[in-house]
Order: sequence, then C-alpha cells, then structure tokens
Amino acid sequence: MSSGGVIRGKVWVYGDDLNTDYIAPRASRFDMLPWEKRWEEMGRAAMEGTPREKGDPDFGKKCGEGDIIVAGLNFGCGSSREEAALMLKAAGAGAVVAESFARIWYRNAVNNGLLAVECRGVAEMFQEGDEMQLDITRGEVKNTGTGATAHFKPIPEFVREMLDEGGLIPRLKKKLEERAKD
Repeated sequence: MSSGGVIRGKVWVYGDDLNTDYIAPRASRFDMLPWEKRWEEMGRAAMEGTPREKGDPDFGKKCGEGDIIVAGLNFGCGSSREEAALMLKAAGAGAVVAESFARIWYRNAVNNGLLAVECRGVAEMFQEGDEMQLDITRGEVKNTGTGATAHFKPIPEFVREMLDEGGLIPRLKKKLEERAKD
C-alpha cells in the first residue's frame, strides 16, 4: 500500500458464507513443521476446503503475490481461528473485498496485516481472472477491464498504517521502540 493506497491485482471470486473451515481446513496439521516452512505450506493450503460451487479450492497453489479475493456475504463465518486470515496472507493475497464479513474474521485479518474491505455490489462486478484496482484512500473498487466501479468507506489512516506495518503486533512493537528512544 506504499503506492498511495492503491492496490492492483488479479481477482479470485468466491460465493456467500465462506466459512473458516473452507478457508483454513485442518490448519493444525502444520504445527510440527519448522516455522519458516509452516507458513509456506499453510499458504499453499489456503481455501483447499472450499466446495467448487463456492470458488476455487486450489487458490493457495495458484495465487500470485497481491491477488485479490472477491466474495459475497458473510466471508469468514464460523470459528475464530486466526489461521483463516493468516493462510490467505501466506498465500500472497493482497486483499479480500467482500459484500460483508464475519466480524471476528475481519478483526483477525486487520490485526494480522491482511486488508479486508467491505463493499456492497462488488460480487456482481467481477469474474474470475479480472483485474481490480482498489483505492483504499478514496474508497473505490474498479474493474479495470469493464470500468465498473463501486464505493466503500475509505480505510482510515491509522488502519492503513497498521496494515503497512504488518498488523497490530508489529505496529505496537514499533511504537514501543520509538518510545524507548525518546
């Protein structure tokens, strides 16, 4: 987001009610892997529980750095496991833009440095493989192929800063280091 709050990426389309069991199935199977390898493997497994009628279960294996997930209503419903946001981030997703989010998933995403944008009408604007331009400062989603646009409440500066710094914990660490220097 260092480019003035504008993100561009290939779109992956998912349906309504995509729960955390679909997004991060059996995430505990990675617990015994070395830390560096764990996130690589978890990224490849992102979305593998997704039924085909709701989207591509091979997302984690195909996702390019900065790709954007577009989803319908209630994205991230289900359990509160943080892995559901972390696995998407590990896969390389640059953002999730959905009609609506389960509140706990949304909070986990932002706290862990994954941009989540709620934008009504977005699900009808995109097909798999389209390109999106997402301006989080102005609050605009654009399909670069069709020119269709939708608007959302712009992301506040303090949230953009937290996302740029990698999430809540890295931001707090940075603030504490700055205070220690004073």
